Amino acid sequence: MKTKITVLIAVLFLGLNVSFGQNEEACRNKLSIMVEYARSKNYETAYKPFMELRQECPKYNKAIYVFGEKILKDKIDNTTGVEQVAFINDLVKLWDERALNFANETPKGEYDSKQCQLKYDYKTELGLTDDQLYSCFDAAFTADKETFENPKSLYVYFKLMVNLYDTDKKTAQELFDKYDDVVEKIEFEVEKASVGLNKIVTKEEAGAALTKKEGQYQRYYTSVLSAFDQISGSVDSELGNRANCENLIPLYEKSFEANKANATWLQRAAGRMSAKECTSDPLFFKLVNAYHDLSPSANSAYYLGILKDKEGKSSEARGYYEQAISLETDNFKKAKLYKKIAIKLKAVGNYGQARTYYMNAVNANPSDKSPHLQIAGMYSSSAKNCGTDNFSQRAVFWLAAAEARKAGSSNTAARYEGLAPSNTEIFNAGNAGKSITIGCWIQRTVTVPNI
Repeated sequence: MKTKITVLIAVLFLGLNVSFGQNEEACRNKLSIMVEYARSKNYETAYKPFMELRQECPKYNKAIYVFGEKILKDKIDNTTGVEQVAFINDLVKLWDERALNFANETPKGEYDSKQCQLKYDYKTELGLTDDQLYSCFDAAFTADKETFENPKSLYVYFKLMVNLYDTDKKTAQELFDKYDDVVEKIEFEVEKASVGLNKIVTKEEAGAALTKKEGQYQRYYTSVLSAFDQISGSVDSELGNRANCENLIPLYEKSFEANKANATWLQRAAGRMSAKECTSDPLFFKLVNAYHDLSPSANSAYYLGILKDKEGKSSEARGYYEQAISLETDNFKKAKLYKKIAIKLKAVGNYGQARTYYMNAVNANPSDKSPHLQIAGMYSSSAKNCGTDNFSQRAVFWLAAAEARKAGSSNTAARYEGLAPSNTEIFNAGNAGKSITIGCWIQRTVTVPNI
């Protein structure tokens, strides 16, 4: 009897092995067919093996979902009406299936926000409201902010908040809080990409050749920074005058007592008032001092510097600005402080010191070339004041062009070069190849081009 049972088990086990082997082989064959058609963009033919794989081998390979996404997007692009809606919903379902079968390779914030973005892109076809769409994005952001990284989706998320505020479905406080949430996320992603790019830029500027992989990362980080720079401006545009002093001051005045021990609230309120130039109001003084007393930091020291500037005490203000820089240990944030201080110095015509702070910003964050454009602009606006004659005055534009090139702005560089002395003027002056020292605050030497 025992022998019969052993034989029976062996037969069953062998049968199961054959079944598993046959199933795996079928899955492998269908996957190969689907991938071959999908890679050649023959999505229509790839659809049938893809659907069979979803049903029969959902855990077999992540490629089912990677190529399946492309197949279903093609279906969405080439259908309309009820059929299109069915494919939209099926793509949402596919992402859910991927999360179920490949959880570790399906970041929740990334894929939940992809679902929301798809629904937003087809909100008319799906009949969805701003309320429903905002709730979708908000749930994704709240559940996994770290992997909610898509710049477009961050912008849409905030745009929906603005729409709800404009229709009285969200309060001003909710609007400003969400603005701060989104801006902080953008700044986090920008810092992350900048840190990666800085390592590559530093190696490249030292004269070392980049590896192929480093070149790929350089292009990736550059594109990420460009995308977030674009949506950062768009988010600010969406907020617009809704965050003007007339709205901010009464809101923060009303909430101050309840939040005077909340460092995050104080920092955000002071930051918003500073950004919107509401610093002359006594409330800004209250916010800054409460923030500095509660949590002395680079930010609070910077705001105290603003207060001293408002009082006309520029030397004391500079002391607070330097304190802010010394308190900041993060180079990316330090670079931002350098730029903020440079902007203030530039605004009062202190170009020499502004240039120093702009260059400090570049040194702290080499991947950010924007300070070079600011320096170029200061050279340009000083041309008439920093030369001894017409030729040397216009020679300043060669310096401006050089800074614009450092910023990677060839169009701006060409515009400045067009304002510099022409070849005919260089010939007539007879100083091709010679050096000209530019005076006043610039104190730089420029070499006249050879012709």
